[in-house]
Amino acid sequence: MVRDMTKGSPVKLLLAFAAPMLLGNLFQQLYSTVDAMVLGRGVGVQALAAAGATGSIHFFVFGFVTGLTHGYSVLISQRFGAGDSKGVRQAVACSVYLAVLSSLAITALSLGFSRPLLQVMATPADIFEGALLYIRITFVGIGATVFYNVLASVLRALGDSVSPLVVIVISSIVNVGLDCLFVLVFRWGIAGAAWATVLAQLISGLLCLFVLGRMELMRFSRDELAPRPKTMGALLKLGIPVGLMNSVTAIGVMLLQGIVNSFGSSIVAAYTASSRLIGLAEQPGSIIGLSLGTYVGQNLGAGRLDRVRLGVRRGILMSLGVNLFISLTLVFLGRELTALFVSGAEQAIIDAAYPYLVIGGLMEWSLGLLFIYRFSLQSLGNTLAPLLSGALELGLRIGVVLFLSQVLHMGFLAICIADVSAWAGAALMLAIAYYSRMRRLVRAS
Repeated sequence: MVRDMTKGSPVKLLLAFAAPMLLGNLFQQLYSTVDAMVLGRGVGVQALAAAGATGSIHFFVFGFVTGLTHGYSVLISQRFGAGDSKGVRQAVACSVYLAVLSSLAITALSLGFSRPLLQVMATPADIFEGALLYIRITFVGIGATVFYNVLASVLRALGDSVSPLVVIVISSIVNVGLDCLFVLVFRWGIAGAAWATVLAQLISGLLCLFVLGRMELMRFSRDELAPRPKTMGALLKLGIPVGLMNSVTAIGVMLLQGIVNSFGSSIVAAYTASSRLIGLAEQPGSIIGLSLGTYVGQNLGAGRLDRVRLGVRRGILMSLGVNLFISLTLVFLGRELTALFVSGAEQAIIDAAYPYLVIGGLMEWSLGLLFIYRFSLQSLGNTLAPLLSGALELGLRIGVVLFLSQVLHMGFLAICIADVSAWAGAALMLAIAYYSRMRRLVRAS
């Protein structure tokens, strides 16, 4: 369902748009969470650690893919808000062409560098081969991931957050079923979990294609399907900085993962379980930010800066309220949630994971603000500040973890503090950039 976000109450629009997206992203997070649960309980802690050791590499590659396709959606949402249907179709066609080319290049590079990256990150020897197998199968599915992300981004740019929810629910159910079949029945181990995720992503993309194909707005003429260098250039100008921002942020996460790996496979397993939970916990804040991205893009296209400012203010209040509840949940139920990933005999892993959940939970509010300002700036056409914020996150993660681990000898606790320090620092920088950008736009209008 296409939704025009240039009219009506910003809060009602954001809630109506964000609720399906939140449910959809929570189901999408089930891909990795179910993998972890099935591997940890069905295969063992080493399999869980092997999959977890690839998490930052996965973020490095797939974060670039997600950022790239989200950047494309900014131009689509702006043209939709301006009522330019032909321009929307031209941008969608060019997005697909770019997606095909980028997926081929990213797949080749990722497969070639998977082993060296795991070696650089000091992946423990007892889980190295398992981690390599898992990440290589995942990289084989990059095309499926790009296919899904670009089409889902188009749907969201048009204000449709319900169809992606239905798609994700279906593919998540398929993913859970394939996980159980491949890992618990066929006994394919870590490879089974990876193939389940790849196939589920492919199904997601096919379903999004089916939805778009039924839209009247997506009835292309031959001229609208033609590659347009100028449009492609505009898409890349928006998409590449966002993709690079995610990858730069991921480099900091990779460095942290390398330090975690040096503590041994048990700590890797604890970090994997707690990271999966933090990943779920950040979804509401991320979805509010994504929703604002579509809202801001459409209203900027319609020339409604007053609605942009009002929507962002309302989004901040929504994010702070939701993240307060999440913080309390992680602090008081962190141990019980971690126990879902391991057997009762692995109490040491639960104890190691809990401090990360407490520290991360208490600082979720800053991550929520980071998402709001980052996505709003991107939709306002400012991709430089978000890119620089990724570099700031990288610097803070490295600086804080080196100081706390090497000077104060805080061990795994240094990892936890470094992560949230990066959130807070980047959120502050993005807030300053957002308000400066809005003042300039208002003066120019």
